[in-house]
Amino acid sequence: MMFSKKLLAVLALLPGFAFANEGSFALDRAPERTDIASLQNGAKLFVNYCLNCHSASSMRYNRLRDLGLSEDQIKNNLLFSGEKVGDLMTIAMRPADAKAWFGAVPPDLSVITRARASGAGSGPDYIYTYLRTFYKDDARPTGWNNMVVPNVAMPHAMWQLQGVRTVKMTEQPDPHEPGKTIHKFAGFEQVAPGTMSAVEFDTATADLVAYLSWMAEPAQGTRKKLGAIVLIFLSIFAFLAWRLNESYWKDVK
Repeated sequence: MMFSKKLLAVLALLPGFAFANEGSFALDRAPERTDIASLQNGAKLFVNYCLNCHSASSMRYNRLRDLGLSEDQIKNNLLFSGEKVGDLMTIAMRPADAKAWFGAVPPDLSVITRARASGAGSGPDYIYTYLRTFYKDDARPTGWNNMVVPNVAMPHAMWQLQGVRTVKMTEQPDPHEPGKTIHKFAGFEQVAPGTMSAVEFDTATADLVAYLSWMAEPAQGTRKKLGAIVLIFLSIFAFLAWRLNESYWKDVK
């Protein structure tokens, strides 16, 4: 019951911050990365670039032991503000301050990859595309904008990794209103390099998204293994039951 209430509270926060006013930008397919090294790197990126503003109140640091990290590794590499290994992944920023600074409260990211699934693509597809389509826009309060979420409230947290990009737009005739033109996306232009190449940044983003997907259900690997075992058992049981039925009724006419 408590988990259900917490989940509802998490979902209630989602529309308020970076993911409101979605546009119709086509989503890229997020690479499937399930290896431990990718998930560990994603956890590091999450703590360094997301956990400053976004919490993950349904996740504890010690659950990262499932990714092969020891308590000492978690303590020395992922805890920076005196947290304990058994603490929840919460932030110190007060909601009132977040509202004043960003105009909205940053959503909890515990189940964000599940919450953002839609007919346009999966939740990981959405987050993967969103994190890779920030561009410099001096007209915005934060100096950044986003193609997936136009007029986004969130700044580009990983701009030092990706560098600074601007968006290129072309004018085309409006098919619905003759005589008018519309602006259409024509790509990004790199104006300042980041510490990563484009391929490296895409890989890092894929790792981060993979970790967010894992965090939404840390036991999903175990669930899938148990599911396979159960299906195999039921198949064997069904075969034995069928043979037993055949043997039982073979002399009945």
